[in-house]
Amino acid sequence: MPAALRFPTLATTAIAATLLAGCATGPQASPDDPLEPMNRAIFTVNDKLDQYVAVPVAKGYKAVTPEPVRAAVSNFYSNLADIGNFANNLLQGKGVAAAESFMRVAMNSVLGIGGLIDIATPAGLSKHSQDFGLTLGTWGVPSGPYLVLPLFGPSSLRDGAGLYVNFWFDPATYAEPAVRNSLYGMNVVDVRTNLLGATDLLRLAALDKYAFVRDAYLQRRRYLLGQNTALPDYGDDEDAGAEPVPAAPAAPAGTPAPAQPQAPRRGA
Repeated sequence: MPAALRFPTLATTAIAATLLAGCATGPQASPDDPLEPMNRAIFTVNDKLDQYVAVPVAKGYKAVTPEPVRAAVSNFYSNLADIGNFANNLLQGKGVAAAESFMRVAMNSVLGIGGLIDIATPAGLSKHSQDFGLTLGTWGVPSGPYLVLPLFGPSSLRDGAGLYVNFWFDPATYAEPAVRNSLYGMNVVDVRTNLLGATDLLRLAALDKYAFVRDAYLQRRRYLLGQNTALPDYGDDEDAGAEPVPAAPAAPAGTPAPAQPQAPRRGA
C-alpha cells in the first residue's frame, strides 16, 4: 500500500463498498446486522491479518520495550486523543467535560513533557472519551446497519462516517507524511499491545467470535449514548426448560406469623 494513501480515501471507499453491497443480506440476519454475510467475510480477513501480522508485532514490541517506555507512548497518544475529546464534548454541549479535556491537554502537554507523563489524571481531571460517531448519535442520527470495515473492524454506518471527521480532529493528520505515517503505525502497535490480554480472553470465551464482538460493540455504543441496553438472549437451555416456582400465598391480615423452630438444647 503506498504511503501516500490517506485515511479519508480508505474510509470512504470502505463505506461506499458497504453501501453497494446492500444486497448481501442473509435469510436469518439480525435486525442490527442485515449485512452479516459480507461482514463475516471481512471479519475473517481482519482476524487473519490480526493473528498473523498485528499480534506478532505487538508481542515483539512488548518483549523488547520496557514498561515505562510503553506507558509513555500510551500517554502520548492519549494526550493527542484528548484534543478530539475536547472538540466532540464541545459539539455535544458537554461544557464541563470539554473544559476538563482542554485542561488535560494543557497540563499534560506542558507539565507532562508533551504528554509522555499523565499529570492530569492524578490531579483529578477525568478523561471523557468521545468521537464524532457519538456526537452524531447525540444529535439524533441513527446508527444504521452494523458494519465491519476492512482493517478498522467493528463499526456502523454512522460511526464509519464519523471516522472521517475523527481523522481531521487528530493532530497527527497535519504532520509531514513521513511523520504522520510513523505516528499512525506506532499508534496501531500501541493499541494492539494494550489489547493483547483482552483478545486472549475473547478467544477462550466466545463460541462465535463474530457475534460476540458485534453484540459487545453495539451494546457499548448504546451505553455511551445513554440508551437502554438489554442483554442479548443467547438461549440458556437449562433455564428455559425450568418451570417457574409459584410464590407462596400471602397470609391474611392479622394472622400471626408462624413460630420459628428452636434449636434443641444440649443434653436434651
